[in-house]
Amino acid sequence: MQWWNDFISWLTSSSSQSAVFAAGVLFVAVLASGLLAAWISTAAVRRVVAQRDREARVAAIAALVDAATEASVWNSLTPHEQVLADRTVGQADIVVRLLPIRGSDVAANWAAHQLHELKRASATFGYQLDPAVVEFRDRLLEWQRHPGRTRRQFQNDLDRWRTQRQEPDQGMIDAQDTWVAEQHHDRYRDVAGTADASTAPTRTFASESAAPATAALPETEPQR
Repeated sequence: MQWWNDFISWLTSSSSQSAVFAAGVLFVAVLASGLLAAWISTAAVRRVVAQRDREARVAAIAALVDAATEASVWNSLTPHEQVLADRTVGQADIVVRLLPIRGSDVAANWAAHQLHELKRASATFGYQLDPAVVEFRDRLLEWQRHPGRTRRQFQNDLDRWRTQRQEPDQGMIDAQDTWVAEQHHDRYRDVAGTADASTAPTRTFASESAAPATAALPETEPQR
């Protein structure tokens, strides 16, 4: 207990004021520098994370826009190209849903509905729907810039489409889509069978007559 009394006496004496002041300034400086370093590192990490999220969002939007371009000419793609396009759309859909943005699932649902409508329009009209693709691209770019405001617009569109859809009509539409898909696959199956038949080797007249002509050659008399 004596050492504590001695320390308090030294701390309150006039001769220790300069040392106490220097120690206080040093402590405040170290604390301020630590807080500043933590703030700078946190801001840097947050900036890196935001940049990666922005890059992932831009890549997903680019993939969806490219998928919309292919969906607008869906009926002219081969089945293999359609499978590759669906895989690309699936990967982009997962990336959009996993983005740390509020309402990303709503944007993914809206994009899926629009891509399905583009495929149906391609099967109906059979040509590229440039205005619809441009509108699809502009809406996604607007969502990339203003996700909160565009989320409400996407949700309103989904609610309107849900109220406009009727179950009997939807069943007929699904049956029509299935019939169009079957016709598309049958057409490309016939094209593939014709291509295989055209590439098979054919027998010509020269090849058929070559063997008998060779066999009919007379034997030469041995030289004496």
